[in-house]
Amino acid sequence: MSCDFLDLALPGVQKLSPYVPGKPVAELARELGLDPAGIVKLASNENPLGPSPRVLQAIQAELAELTRYPDGNGFELKKALAERYGVEPAQVTLGNGSNDVLEMIARAYLAPGRNAVFSAHAFAVYPIATQAAGAQGKVVPAAGWGHDLEAMAAAIDAETRVVFLANPNNPTGTWFGPDALRRFLAAVPADVLVVLDEAYIEYSGDDELPDGMQYLADHPNLLISRTFSKAYGLAALRVGYAISSVPIADVLNRVRQPFNVGSLGLVAACAALEDKDYLRRSRMANAAGMRQLEAGCRQLGLDWIPSRGNFLAVDFGGDAGPINQGLLREGVIVRPVAGYGMPSFLRVSVGTEAENARFLAAAARVLDQ
Repeated sequence: MSCDFLDLALPGVQKLSPYVPGKPVAELARELGLDPAGIVKLASNENPLGPSPRVLQAIQAELAELTRYPDGNGFELKKALAERYGVEPAQVTLGNGSNDVLEMIARAYLAPGRNAVFSAHAFAVYPIATQAAGAQGKVVPAAGWGHDLEAMAAAIDAETRVVFLANPNNPTGTWFGPDALRRFLAAVPADVLVVLDEAYIEYSGDDELPDGMQYLADHPNLLISRTFSKAYGLAALRVGYAISSVPIADVLNRVRQPFNVGSLGLVAACAALEDKDYLRRSRMANAAGMRQLEAGCRQLGLDWIPSRGNFLAVDFGGDAGPINQGLLREGVIVRPVAGYGMPSFLRVSVGTEAENARFLAAAARVLDQ
């Protein structure tokens, strides 16, 4: 006798669609019969520099211990992060990427009858995690493609348990400044958890973006989420973390899966933190690539949303689906964002100079067709 297992799933899960990541190179090669070596992937906001030499050395030294479970508490990485940010190790929660942290928050604080507030065009994991927990997602219309913090504060009600903020935001690249964050935090009730997702904060080299760490002491309901996947170049190893008050970290550790960060990720993240030159080069390469993409889009007559991440949301002025398909045939993978309510845009990650040039040349040919 057969059974409808979708019908048995929780109501919030039944209504979800699986998260669609950027198309892998191997998949496009299979689909179109292309040479994988000739495909450029600018879809997943990955660091184009390759890993830090220090990271590779740390991984090599750890390979002999692959038969052992990792340190379930991540002592050395927590210690390194605590020293870097001037907090206690007990304030640090490690995640299998920062997505894992977001899922922990939803499992710990969201449920039917509760809600989470987040912006339109914000990271897809916020509504996914909220809905999977059976909670309501309160989507606040964006202002200029970015967070309308005043409207988000006004959307908080008695059932709100979490507010998700992204600064910079993915996929729009938009950001808000220190004064706006300060006003928002002052307006949020003390019993509402504010999740400040700073996955791309390392790409900001000035004071235009607030450093969430500076607000923790005055706001016990604030949690900062960050990742090693972007500027630190460790996307394949899945290492993220949260820094919060000790009581919040204690709650998250109650739902955190044991050994959620592997040994290679732990040692790689410690090595990446020490390699300040790699981080500096990542910032410089990103700034140069961003200028290159903006200049190329200007020449093509395309608009874009100014970004403080390592990606650019480019507006093609109509349905971007056919443009995306044309780029795929050219061997260039970018990210469609129609699912984010942005059907005329494609999100383009900043690559190497050659990769950026490849995208711009391919876009020119597709637009001429």
